[in-house]
Amino acid sequence: MPKRKKYPRLPSGFGSIRYLGKNRKNPYAVHPPAKLADDLTDYIRPPALCYVDDWYTGFAVLNAYHAGTYQPGDELTFKQYKRADASELDDFCRRLITDYTMHAHADHILKEKKKTFSDVYGLFYEYKYGEDAKRKLSKQSQDSTRAAFKNCSILHNKVFDELRHKDLQECIDSCTLKSSSVENMVFLIKQMYKYAILYDLCERDYSSALKSPENDDEHGVPFSDEELRILWGNKDDPTVEMILIMCYSGYRIAAYRTIEVNTAEWYFKGGVKNAYSKNRIVPIHSAIQSLVSHRIKRNGCILKEPACSFRKSMYETLEKYGIKKHTPHDCRHTFSRLCESYHVPDADRKRMMGHSFGNDITNGIYGHRTLDELRASIELIKCEHLVTSNPDLS
Repeated sequence: MPKRKKYPRLPSGFGSIRYLGKNRKNPYAVHPPAKLADDLTDYIRPPALCYVDDWYTGFAVLNAYHAGTYQPGDELTFKQYKRADASELDDFCRRLITDYTMHAHADHILKEKKKTFSDVYGLFYEYKYGEDAKRKLSKQSQDSTRAAFKNCSILHNKVFDELRHKDLQECIDSCTLKSSSVENMVFLIKQMYKYAILYDLCERDYSSALKSPENDDEHGVPFSDEELRILWGNKDDPTVEMILIMCYSGYRIAAYRTIEVNTAEWYFKGGVKNAYSKNRIVPIHSAIQSLVSHRIKRNGCILKEPACSFRKSMYETLEKYGIKKHTPHDCRHTFSRLCESYHVPDADRKRMMGHSFGNDITNGIYGHRTLDELRASIELIKCEHLVTSNPDLS
């Protein structure tokens, strides 16, 4: 069966001509240039301008569209494109495409090529968060975007169109912050390139092959038993209350904003980050059940404020009680330490923390634990010696 003819490649931003298959009267769909989705993660193909019986008629439609002269139904008048020899038509189309690329956008491209990374970020930020943005995004999203831009400081004054993959990867690799911050940088750069290509600020996306950090967890320092004793002594403080809940359940802080809390059977269900973390079940340790109840009754949820706001409150609270600085992620490390210290089975610790079993197929694929079995494991963690005045444990 003969292969379908290959037509001249259309330039970026010109539109597309899609072949829909045989047995159609008009098998070619003619689409105007793609638009960027509201979340800036992908492009959306607009509805077809028309459907035509051959590629060259579709090409004539797009030329008229860019000239601003196309009207619905004009495709019926473009039959003259069929009269010439196919090779002559291809040459003619290539000349038009070259003219479109070299002349119609020449002044625009030359002007935009000199924009720096900071310039493009400013345009992108206005597009995403400005008054005319299609979707209103949260303050947390804005703060995350601004922080990611700040962390890309080595790129700020470089001409955007002159950046290459090596420059972008060096920026990512040189960052010494935690993996979540680096991932935000990668996400921002990729969004900026989608925006830049859409508006002809660059000709190629060099961000597509950027590598995010491979480590599953950031390094951290768990709370010591003495520090936990101080926290238990001040458990009525709402911030301390949340810190203790995190230390004895092991979720990442972001998960607590959407986590399911079952106070009838006393378990958490949820998680973020990866396939092993999401929708995992962790029994609520008996030591923190009253704290969870108080928090749900008072706030209606476990964590109401954004993670960045809680982090600030946590730092201030720890300083207030004379405890050295710990991050929210240190609570997760504390849970892991407690599991290890009290001999919680390693397989159950991985399940409750949402870690991969790696090559351990027996536990990873064939391991099945009930809620009661997980509860028995987590209750191996003892804290009576840390709690001086907890009526729930007396």
